[in-house]
Amino acid sequence: MFTDRVKIFVKAGDGGPGALSFRREKYVPRGGPDGGNGGRGGDVVLEVSNQLNTLQDYRYKHHFAAPRGGRGGGSRKQGKEGGDIVLLVPPGTVVKDEEGKTIADLVELKQRLTVAKAGRGGRGNASFKTATRQTPRFAELGEPGESRWLWLELKLIADVGLVGLPNAGKSTLLSVASAAKPKIADYPFTTLEPVLGVVGLDDESSFVMADLPGLIEGAHTGAGLGLEFLRHVERTRLLIHVVDASAGDRQRLWHDYEQVRHELKQYSAGLARRPHLVALNKMDAVNDASEVVAFRQKLVKLRRRSFPVSAATRDGVQDLLWAAWRMLERGKSSPVAEPLPALKVYRGPTTAEPFTITRVDGGFDVSGDQLEKLVAMTDLTNPEGLAHFQRRLDRWGLNEALGRHGARGGETVRISGVEFIYDPQR
Repeated sequence: MFTDRVKIFVKAGDGGPGALSFRREKYVPRGGPDGGNGGRGGDVVLEVSNQLNTLQDYRYKHHFAAPRGGRGGGSRKQGKEGGDIVLLVPPGTVVKDEEGKTIADLVELKQRLTVAKAGRGGRGNASFKTATRQTPRFAELGEPGESRWLWLELKLIADVGLVGLPNAGKSTLLSVASAAKPKIADYPFTTLEPVLGVVGLDDESSFVMADLPGLIEGAHTGAGLGLEFLRHVERTRLLIHVVDASAGDRQRLWHDYEQVRHELKQYSAGLARRPHLVALNKMDAVNDASEVVAFRQKLVKLRRRSFPVSAATRDGVQDLLWAAWRMLERGKSSPVAEPLPALKVYRGPTTAEPFTITRVDGGFDVSGDQLEKLVAMTDLTNPEGLAHFQRRLDRWGLNEALGRHGARGGETVRISGVEFIYDPQR
């Protein structure tokens, strides 16, 4: 099955805890603190690989976590770093956050994007030694690694996309133009997933063409296979609009043509302006050629190039393909759309202020990225560690801010799920 949209959860590795240790060695009096820092955790990285052409690997497995960093040791030993995990994705993968905002467009081989950044290792007690604090008896815990849900969407990278109503003969056209073997049958929606084929005109002239599921009315709202289809059309540089020339008179041909154009325009104005050719397919089955001629004359007035072809007999197919190749060559100097630059590291939204105070039943909730990180890295069971934590809060002005919000002594203050008792006198 072709999988082109998945939701995954990524968790970077937490940093390892710092060591609480003192140098104990013969003939070395007052050895002092020598606890080493914890190791850094592992990042979660997306990398573009040509080994994949779908997102099938993420259809059933959705959770990915990098290893955490190792614990620091005595003698100032650094903890082992957690290794990064690299998730391979096919070219053309668009990365979005949980709200659907685009983070990066991954199109180049070996392109990498860090989607969850590892936590740093906690500092050992040797790092807290100062002139006035010679024997610190506390160390930091590791910083938590980032975690988030992501949407991965695949937009196929093809030069030419075949568009048209179901059963217009797109699959047959691709099969005779390339070595691709799409499913072909005499009923609508035979093609349920995109099929790529390389069209080789000669030793130096070729392009990639995609057969995509047919459009029906309302496709831009998701009817039929609409949204899945249109997502892939966005990436193409040229469209070949396949019309079933045997479907009826000039009015019917025009109706079929306009229906597809309307769906493209409703989905994206830019997509509707994409260069396109019209392939009048199934000419071998046309009863009244004058109706096709009249339809082509109407297209000429709109400055649309059309080609009568028969995929079944291959008549006219080469003329169509060469015309497509020449249009692609002319358009190389002006690409359709610049892909979004891949960000090296995606950090997600952060709050600019150290904390935000909210009055709730029974007390106050205090939130903020820096504050929550401080709580996570503090060993609250260690009296000296707790005192160091309190000094950091005092420097940030949390006590005064709570007083300005009307906090009274004895009220509960919750920070990152941990409850404290407010004391205005300290």
